[in-house]
Amino acid sequence: MPYLSADAPAQSRSRDAALPWRAWYKTARWQRLRWQVVLDAAFTCAFCGRVGTSPDVVADHIRPHKGNAALFWARDNLQCLCKGCHDRVKQSAERGGYESPPPPTP
Repeated sequence: MPYLSADAPAQSRSRDAALPWRAWYKTARWQRLRWQVVLDAAFTCAFCGRVGTSPDVVADHIRPHKGNAALFWARDNLQCLCKGCHDRVKQSAERGGYESPPPPTP
């Protein structure tokens, strides 16, 4: 489990204030859309093919939305990823300037 500093809640609130679109993730609409993405994918990661459970998989934006509401809510811009692929592979690619790495070949 990752270490969370005592400042984590304050840092999260600060990011939420600086990036108003982060509130979209806290809506019932997002929760319904996220659930549909995960169900449609049968809880299977689009990158590694691992099957997870609800807290272990995420609805990931294929193209980063960067606050663009149309991209944020577009169902065809969402894929199911396991937490590991999302937090390591996908985030690393985005930091490197790539929108989304291609899924690995089996």
